[in-house]
Amino acid sequence: MSKKIISAAMLSVLLLLSGCTGAQKIGVDTGSKTQAAAPQENQSMAEPQKEQAMKLVIEDMVVPVTWEQNASTAALQKLLPLTIKMSPYGGFEQVGSISQSIPSEDKQLTTQYGDIVLYAGNKLVIFYGSNSWAYTRLGHIELSQQEMTALLNRDEVTVQLMTE
Repeated sequence: MSKKIISAAMLSVLLLLSGCTGAQKIGVDTGSKTQAAAPQENQSMAEPQKEQAMKLVIEDMVVPVTWEQNASTAALQKLLPLTIKMSPYGGFEQVGSISQSIPSEDKQLTTQYGDIVLYAGNKLVIFYGSNSWAYTRLGHIELSQQEMTALLNRDEVTVQLMTE
């Protein structure tokens, strides 16, 4: 009779252990499904950023820009493509109308060469020098001061904004 009790106890332990092993496998499978889904979610989040990319062309030269992520750049993108005739002002910037107002969050800024800002809600300003005023920051051109001056220090500059 003691052999029957020992056999029954061992069988019960084996059944319990096999049940635990199955639960662990289910947990591992569920975890791997979650991990597999995460990259897809990240990919779908990256896609809209690609759609929002803007390209800036100054006098037929594509310039590298780091754009701000704000309501003004989003509104500007909705107006694309844009061709803007710009005029020099003060020997340190080019200014051109975007032909309609877009949302702005003007703050007192001291600009540097390469800065792209929105002025008065409807003017695009690109700096090749420095100025302090209330602007909404849109982006920054990644060129040297000498390159910016060569591109912008002239009577009239044509700028194109388009999607990439």
